[in-house]
Amino acid sequence: MNFGGIPGEYSQLEEAQIVVLPVPYDKTSTWMKGADKGPDALLEASVNLEWYDIDTGFEVYKKGIYTAESLEVDVSPPEMVSLVEKEVAQYIRNNKFVVTLGGEHSVSIGAAKAHSQYFDEVTVIQLDAHADLRDQYLDSPYNHACVMARIKEFAQVLQVGIRSMDISEKDKLVPGRFVYAKEVIENPKWEENILSRLTKNVYITLDMDVFDPSLVPSTGTPEPGGLFYYDVLAFLRKVSQQSNIVGFDVTELCPHKENKSPDFLAAKLIYQLLSYRFKEE
Repeated sequence: MNFGGIPGEYSQLEEAQIVVLPVPYDKTSTWMKGADKGPDALLEASVNLEWYDIDTGFEVYKKGIYTAESLEVDVSPPEMVSLVEKEVAQYIRNNKFVVTLGGEHSVSIGAAKAHSQYFDEVTVIQLDAHADLRDQYLDSPYNHACVMARIKEFAQVLQVGIRSMDISEKDKLVPGRFVYAKEVIENPKWEENILSRLTKNVYITLDMDVFDPSLVPSTGTPEPGGLFYYDVLAFLRKVSQQSNIVGFDVTELCPHKENKSPDFLAAKLIYQLLSYRFKEE
């Protein structure tokens, strides 16, 4: 299924500037399972997108968006991370902009690593309810609760929307490089503080539980007190205006068959972020 139901002339790999890569993996999630169904649900919802983006006045689909076959990842977490890294890297080498669709958040490790090895001065921005800074969880360093601990091993990190963590993670948060969800409401300078720390290139990893569960209940680990759509969208637009977004992923959509709204929200968010990224080219 093509992302956005985009017609053939704009969805062929050879001509497309953008590749959407589904990674339906869900082996380490610890509460509600189903993130492996997220990519298909998002793609199904995306066919209802309007191709014209009101916010930018742009039709980004004309840049070409190719939807790859779902990556086969019925393997252990470290093997999955390696497979994702290799698959993403091959598209980057062919000058494609890669959007990785999780699956659980651990798929982001390989995708972020591929980008950090290809581009200079990459800062990884995490939008997430959870710090994900455990060095190991349930006997695995590649658990979804360890994502940012692994990414910090090869990239600078900025964390936005955090509102849940274990005490062992508290000292791993770097002052000035994270924003609690509560600060988004209470501190009008939070964006300025984060944006001032961006490097030339930026990779974005977005866990759907960054959103308030009243808006997005379809996650494996929902947390109250989250961000809302325009909070996130406004921030992403400012990031795109200041730095070169080299790639991004959207993970942890755990679809509910009776509520398609979060599936469509994830699809529209991707399309609008692509619009920001490619509008000025």
